[in-house]
Amino acid sequence: MTMFGTVAAFESALASLPNPDAAASAAAVARQNQLTKPQGSLGRLEDIAIFLAGWQGRAIPRLETARAVVFAGNHGIAARGVSAFPPSVTAQMVQNFEAGGAAINALARAAGLELVVVPIDLDTPTADFTQAPAMSEAECLAALQTGAAVVEAGIDLLVLGEMGIGNSTIAAALCARSFGGSGVDWVGPGTGVDDAGRLRKIAAVDAGLAVHADAPVTAFETLRRVGGREIAAIAGAVLAARMAGVPVVLDGYICCAAVAPLVVAAPDIVAHCLAGHRSAEPAHRRLLKQFGLEPLMCFDMRLGEGSGAALAAGVIRAAVAVHAEMATFAEAGVSEG
Repeated sequence: MTMFGTVAAFESALASLPNPDAAASAAAVARQNQLTKPQGSLGRLEDIAIFLAGWQGRAIPRLETARAVVFAGNHGIAARGVSAFPPSVTAQMVQNFEAGGAAINALARAAGLELVVVPIDLDTPTADFTQAPAMSEAECLAALQTGAAVVEAGIDLLVLGEMGIGNSTIAAALCARSFGGSGVDWVGPGTGVDDAGRLRKIAAVDAGLAVHADAPVTAFETLRRVGGREIAAIAGAVLAARMAGVPVVLDGYICCAAVAPLVVAAPDIVAHCLAGHRSAEPAHRRLLKQFGLEPLMCFDMRLGEGSGAALAAGVIRAAVAVHAEMATFAEAGVSEG
């Protein structure tokens, strides 16, 4: 099924977001209140279970099929020296993912996640957004649809990540165009550039904002003008997951930045999302505040590739386990006081 064959189809989906199942949420709350513990004593574990119940539409959620997806893309902006690594590293890391040797492979295995790696036209970088839109309309729609395609029937949880040399600069441009500010407000060290590299990143973001200043500030136009293929794919996956009622775990700054243009158009778009962690990238804290999301953990990670979100999946599994497996007061023969 082609969910995002046209810009109108994408915008229509964004304007008609389904809500969680209120009855399932209420049933999950009722179950939590009957479990052998003081009400609220498991803190956010209780909240996570209730969140999942609402989006999965069942009082006792499950994580039988949990999928982690890493989208990969290359960027024309990388030629401006905005990364500590050359663009060839994107394909090399994809090979590492496929061989099972990256951090995301280990973390996905530990969390019981199926890992899917989706490289998108790595031999054809996007255009340099300081000179032209990063993607044509057709290219952006294709990337959105690539993201939507990973949301298959039967998935209980979707964990999202990315790989793409130069995409922390893309993230900063997306955030600045979405929420205001300039390069200096949203640019961080990324993969570890020096001070001169950070200045190049800031200059690139500011140049891109200026070049596209007169373009419509819609979700689609922001994604195609200063985004990238893996970035648009994340946006497509998030929106498709919402339409299908699949809860999502977002990774760090770059992954969240992919959703920023959607949040401007439809602030409720992140209602089915959990922020897996808050990365060490300085602007991620500010971005999560814009989203109204509280991260599940803060481990000073800044690797990307879905690593922080995969780590958080272990906590989410724990939340489901206690919700499903604890006895109620009646079952255990324990007085409620």
